[in-house]
Amino acid sequence: MCGAETKLFKVVIESAEMYVCRDCSKFGKIIAEVKELPSPKKIKKIIEEATKAEILQVIVEDYPEKIRKARESLNLDQKDFAKQINEKQAVVHKIETGSSEPNLAMARKLEKFLKIRLVEQREEYHEKIAQTKNSTFTIGDFIKIK
Repeated sequence: MCGAETKLFKVVIESAEMYVCRDCSKFGKIIAEVKELPSPKKIKKIIEEATKAEILQVIVEDYPEKIRKARESLNLDQKDFAKQINEKQAVVHKIETGSSEPNLAMARKLEKFLKIRLVEQREEYHEKIAQTKNSTFTIGDFIKIK
């Protein structure tokens, strides 16, 4: 924070982890003493890993229809179905009408009972945003990077 080039401490200040000197560490809670800062190569590797594909589990779009058809194929009405999966009838009704999307735990429970697929995995890519140079200054322009 102050820019002193001394021994650093890893500190949490207002829920943000920062590397600060001993004097500035009084503004937060010390987590650890820093033996050495990560190298620029290591920082670059961390950033690259953060931009890789992320695998997400999402519920299929046509879940209301799949659930209703599977329930009807078992010759169950909503009331009996709700009892068997230990849920309220109103919850089953909202899910089947599409007014409420089940969370992943509920979707897994329905998949197991009805023997259908409701959850699928998708890859999501986060792209780096190219920074454009403009004629205005930001706070980052004034920070001295070691």
